Amino acid sequence: MRLWPAVLVSLLPLAAPAVAQTIRVEDETGTIHYTNNPCHPTYQRLAPGACPAPPGATEMPAVATTTTPAPGYRREIESTATRYGVDHRLVQAVVQVESGGNPRAVSPKGAQGLMQLMPARAAALGVADVFDPRANLDGGVRHLRELLLRYDGNVRLALAAYNAGEDAVRLHGGVPPFPETQEYVRKVLSLYAPATPKETLPVKLPAPRTPTRPRL
Repeated sequence: MRLWPAVLVSLLPLAAPAVAQTIRVEDETGTIHYTNNPCHPTYQRLAPGACPAPPGATEMPAVATTTTPAPGYRREIESTATRYGVDHRLVQAVVQVESGGNPRAVSPKGAQGLMQLMPARAAALGVADVFDPRANLDGGVRHLRELLLRYDGNVRLALAAYNAGEDAVRLHGGVPPFPETQEYVRKVLSLYAPATPKETLPVKLPAPRTPTRPRL
């Protein structure tokens, strides 16, 4: 789930009341964005609850507040995690904190499905239907695996990047000082390994298979 905190700078009413208002938004990088569609997922944070969710979807908070493991999709989580060499307990914890196990969840920022994939990330991962639990899990676990490989199995950094993005982790040299991201990492780790005081846990990913030469 990408972190896109936005600060409303000004709301500029246009002369004609029948014309949509233009919203000027400055994001955390200082980049200015303009839109006349406040219900676009990128800008929903400006007025939470003011925009209707997609048909059949349930709007969720940016970080789920439940702390018990999601009962549904356990088999799908285990099989997908095993397929990509990621600890299924970690995937279970991510799903719980991201969506509470609700495959129709939509965050105020537009993240969708069990693993709360942003539309751009879902497209890059080839996930055509983010509300399909199996497709969402497949894309989300692949993305999580890529982050674990990038950070040499450092779960804490991988989770921070999953929430806030790799650029934010690189820019801050670790977990970004965003309250949402720090709380997200804490919650996932507390579900993943509540018995250990360590915040960074090694994850063993299977080595890629070396193709064998066919016998002649």
